[in-house]
Amino acid sequence: MSLLAVSNLTRRYRRGGKTVVAVDDVSFHIEPGETLALAGPSGSGKSTIARLVLRLIEPDAGAIEFEGDDFLALRGATLRARRARLQMVFQDPLAAFNPRATVARVLDDPLRIHDIASRTERPRRIAALLERVGLAADLAPRAIHEISGGQRQRVAIARAIATSPSLIVLDEAVSALDVSVRRQILDLLLDLQRQERIAYLFISHDLGVVRAVAHRVILLDAGRIAESGDARAVIDAPQSTIGKALVAAAPRLKRTTQDAS
Repeated sequence: MSLLAVSNLTRRYRRGGKTVVAVDDVSFHIEPGETLALAGPSGSGKSTIARLVLRLIEPDAGAIEFEGDDFLALRGATLRARRARLQMVFQDPLAAFNPRATVARVLDDPLRIHDIASRTERPRRIAALLERVGLAADLAPRAIHEISGGQRQRVAIARAIATSPSLIVLDEAVSALDVSVRRQILDLLLDLQRQERIAYLFISHDLGVVRAVAHRVILLDAGRIAESGDARAVIDAPQSTIGKALVAAAPRLKRTTQDAS
């Protein structure tokens, strides 16, 4: 049984009096401990699929099964409890969090909301989470806006793993970071995956990053799946028109794949 199974997912919008199909009959699955990447140009449906999987928006058609349950049928307290197992890391944690909140407050919230630790236990759990993502415990009283971008993204990852999720959705989670910090964050994510068997739905426009971290990739074009398969095989020798265009638009990646052949 797959950890996540998405079947015939469709989402439409009304825009300027016209119907726009943002996601069109998309199906995929993710296994425990696997990274599935969604890649494609702007407007291809990547982030809409992420929001649908998280149930931040509802689909017009299709089914989502998560950990064996009909995820779209869950409501109220049952849905809140299951969301502890499905977390997200955004591109810009400064926008996702209250910038004036302290690091401790950001990490305290999931522990409190999901009743994971008592008030007296939470400071110890927060210190352990910070250590787990490579940050010092004395960062806890600092405000989110006072720390660096790389540190903020580590805090975002700490918040995501606080509830012991089986799946984390990463929506362009490293695209705003400089190259050296990006590599460190990717290494952290891979380390967490190896140790905790966390699965990732990894959304990125950067095929070089996708090739480095994903087991499988889906290439999207105008809301539909254009190509899918083993990440390295698809990126090294794309068969679809959009796949070839994405590789051609990344000169560094194009040179690397040509050299490898």
